[in-house]
Amino acid sequence: MRTIFKITQSVLGRALCDLRRPHAFAAERVGFFSCRVGGLRSTGWVILAEEFHPVADDDYLEDHTVGAMMGPDAIRKAMQVALDRQCCMFHVHIHEHRGQPRFSAIDISETDKFVPDFWNVAPQMVHGAIVLSSDSMAGRCWHPRLRSPIRILELAAIGSPMLIRRRKS
Repeated sequence: MRTIFKITQSVLGRALCDLRRPHAFAAERVGFFSCRVGGLRSTGWVILAEEFHPVADDDYLEDHTVGAMMGPDAIRKAMQVALDRQCCMFHVHIHEHRGQPRFSAIDISETDKFVPDFWNVAPQMVHGAIVLSSDSMAGRCWHPRLRSPIRILELAAIGSPMLIRRRKS
């Protein structure tokens, strides 16, 4: 299935600004994008990021085995947004380097655990995860009809400067 993720430079800029702020004990910050989804005929979806939702300082758990550990309130708040707006939710964090980012093994195992939980509140929506770098991004998403994650191969930041990332596989 063809999946395209699009975000405006202004929403991306707000996310990057927040994700780069230091935290009292977490090595990195995380957040969520609320998104809308549209069909691409029968070939896939286009996901449009609408708003960035930072995880509150108090919603991090002190766990030095990972860069950032969200507590249950962080997930509950993101799920509430999905429920209230009946929208898609995409977890986001940054790997601070230039070039194509990749999900770490921890990123994959943790998102595999909690992203499908969003179907409890927005069951018809595509949900997922995005990892940013200084100049690129990568993504994975879960669709309720597929029940297993797929890679997002086309990602675009719309505005100036425009960023388009297409991956072959």
